[in-house]
Amino acid sequence: MRPYGGFEGNAQTFRILTRLEKKELPPDEKFFSEQGKDHRVGLNLTARVLASSLKYDHKIETVRSLDADLEKGYYDSESEIVAKIKECLGWESSGSFKTIECAIMDLADDIAYSTYDMEDAFKAGFLTPYDMLAASDDIYDKIVDKLGPSGINTTNKECRTVLLGVFSDIWTPAIEWQKSIPTDSSENDYEIQTLESFLTFYRRSKKIGTDGYWRTALTSRIVNLFINGVHVEINEENSRFSKVFFDEETLLRVNILKHFSYVALINSPRLKVSESRGGEIITKMFEKLSGKEGEVLLPEDTKEIFRWSDTERWRKRVICDFIAGMTDRYALEFYGRLFSENPQTIFKPLD
Repeated sequence: MRPYGGFEGNAQTFRILTRLEKKELPPDEKFFSEQGKDHRVGLNLTARVLASSLKYDHKIETVRSLDADLEKGYYDSESEIVAKIKECLGWESSGSFKTIECAIMDLADDIAYSTYDMEDAFKAGFLTPYDMLAASDDIYDKIVDKLGPSGINTTNKECRTVLLGVFSDIWTPAIEWQKSIPTDSSENDYEIQTLESFLTFYRRSKKIGTDGYWRTALTSRIVNLFINGVHVEINEENSRFSKVFFDEETLLRVNILKHFSYVALINSPRLKVSESRGGEIITKMFEKLSGKEGEVLLPEDTKEIFRWSDTERWRKRVICDFIAGMTDRYALEFYGRLFSENPQTIFKPLD
């Protein structure tokens, strides 16, 4: 999609809300005017609600080179809506546009990403708190490198120390056990009890993965810790644009957890294999639907929008919207119908 305005998650979310969600028809019941202007209204939400989803105040360029870097923001196709939102909320161009609701959701997203990816990894048996604390220096070095560009300067050792604090409920009993060893114990007794202390930590760490109550309790405590690190700075002139932010310590904790999940899991071979497969499926569907008479393969309502589109850029965007709106299961099913991998019966509707 890069030559046609690109694809970006935040921009697509805003487009779903303002165009794609099938709740209300445009006033003239036509999707496009003769000039190719998109009249769909999506969920027809208020300016204040829509503003809460505008995380990045940046219009993505319509035409971009194939080697262009990813741009985060909103598509040019929704730029008039963004301008209207700013007008409705009394925004005077000074700094980046972000409402208090958007700032809250931005932090909530960081908290969710840093904790629930980790919880899923524990449940699936990919990681334990012990694995995270005992991870190689290479993983921690990568985390430090990722934090640097965002202005968070830390060290390998500090990252480990932060995680020790985050998982204190797990390892503290083991430390207390070791402290309780009598000083006059024999060397053999001391070694045995030290081993028991280590095993206590290891067993508690493993139990996080197998016991949903333990896992939920840990995640809840971490989420509560992060929420208590949120602060608000009121904008007296226009409260809609008050600032919401993490204190410095919480910001470090959230980002270390978030980047640990990315470095240790998202970039791991077992997930990269699935990602590569997903990329192949999406690419082949896009190429097939973009090919000669590819529009005849689209569901009827999507096909109608495609035929109203008067430029190649708009037609590619319609195909992009269709694929981006698929669930994983639907994508696999549609791919199967196109390329005969476990094809479904023709009597089952596409939409």
